[in-house]
Parts: sequence; C-alpha cells; structure tokens
Amino acid sequence: MKFEHVKIDTIGRVGVLTLNHPEVLNAVSPPMLQGLWSAMNYIDNPQHGFRALVLTGEGRAFCAGANLSGGASSNAFAPEDRDAGAMLETAYHPFLRRLRNLKMPLVTAVNGAAAGVGMSFAMMGDMILAGKSAYFLQAFRRIGLVPDGGSTWLLPRLVGLARAKELSLMGEKLSADKALDWGLINRVYDDAALMPQALALAEELAAGPTVALSHIRNLYWQSPDNTYEEQLNAERQAQKLAGRADDFAEGVSAFQGKRKAEFKGR
Repeated sequence: MKFEHVKIDTIGRVGVLTLNHPEVLNAVSPPMLQGLWSAMNYIDNPQHGFRALVLTGEGRAFCAGANLSGGASSNAFAPEDRDAGAMLETAYHPFLRRLRNLKMPLVTAVNGAAAGVGMSFAMMGDMILAGKSAYFLQAFRRIGLVPDGGSTWLLPRLVGLARAKELSLMGEKLSADKALDWGLINRVYDDAALMPQALALAEELAAGPTVALSHIRNLYWQSPDNTYEEQLNAERQAQKLAGRADDFAEGVSAFQGKRKAEFKGR
C-alpha cells in the first residue's frame, strides 16, 4: 500500500511503515506528512489486523530531518512574521501523538541517518533498533533552530539531562554503538541484519497479548509525569482493563495447562 512518500507492507501480523523518499534521504515534507497521516488511518483500522508496527526508512537513511529544499522559504517573510513552528502544531505534532497513542507495540529500525525530527521519529519506538552505520543527530542548532518533535522531553528521559544538552548544544553525531552505550536505543545489528531482526522482534510482540502490551506502553508514557500515587492508580486501572481481555483468560489457561499461550489480541 503506497501513500505520498510513504509505503506500508504487511508481513503476517506486522505492518512495516517505510518513509519512502530516498532521493532526499527521507527528509520530511508536507506531502510526506500527509502520506503519514493517511498511512496511520490505514494502520489504525482494526480490519487490517496489524498487531505490531515497524517504522523504518527506504534506502541509506532513516530520516534526514525536515526537507528544507521544498516549498516557500520562511526567509520570504519579515522576521516578525516568520513562524518556524507552525508546521509542528498543524502536522508534526498530530502524527507524533498518533504514534504515542498507538494501540500496538512500535519498533523503530534505524538505518543510516536519523537527524533532526528524524531522530524524534526514531525515539518514539518502544524498541529502538539500529544498524551499525546508523547515527543520531540533533541537527537543529546547525540552522539556528531549537530541538523539536518532542526531543527535549524524550532525550533527557532516555540519556539524562547532561547528555541531552550536549547532543542539542553541540550538534555532533552520535554513533549507533555509542547510542546503545548511552541507553538511547535497545539493540545494534549489522546493517544487513537490521530489518530481519526488527521483523522477528515485531512478530514476537505481535504474537503476544497486545491488549496488555498496549496498556504497558501507555503506562510508561504516563510514568515520567506522574507521582508515585498517580502511577499506582494508573496501573490499577490498566490492570482492570487488561484483566477483562480474552488474552488474560488464555494466558492463565495456558499457564495452568503448561502449554504455550495463543493470544488473539482481544
């Protein structure tokens, strides 16, 4: 299934959402954002049966950030009329919120550069995998802008405040191996093994109790802003909902019968 600069492949119960504009290293443009929105409508439709999602890039890059070569330049406006954040509010943020609220596990498979908002996209993964040649770059300072796409919220929580500020203020590339060492990502693979490993991991998640997995990812999104008491209450509510799912009954039955559970995602 193809959309504007985006495509979706179906591999079993896994959807593979690919940024598909390799000529510009999958840099994000307004047409791509529209394509991503349409793709998310397709993915979120339960009739299509997706139970896990992989996000990756076509070609030799994951995403090189915003496409600065197309469309009207903000420099055409007087300084007081420029609004470099307008597209964030109207297009980027709605897409990022859809990833945050996704009802299935999200695996990001980072091939090559993940720069600017492309790094923000990569960090949205519940599991973040990278090829050996991948790197991460807070490129904003290079053009006189600030980190966006949720970077200033995500980065300190993933690598700590000191390292987050270093990446943003210095604008230096962070290799895949160093990103793993810093705790930014989960796993590093040889480039050729990245997608097979990402698909295997996504299929393992898709075969799991995806109702519970959806609640798990939501709890961890809530956790940084909650007090301990608030998180206890959030866990209690999520457990109530997970316990009503058929997968819970199947999990208990499989445990008691000493067999492998066959979760249905409902």
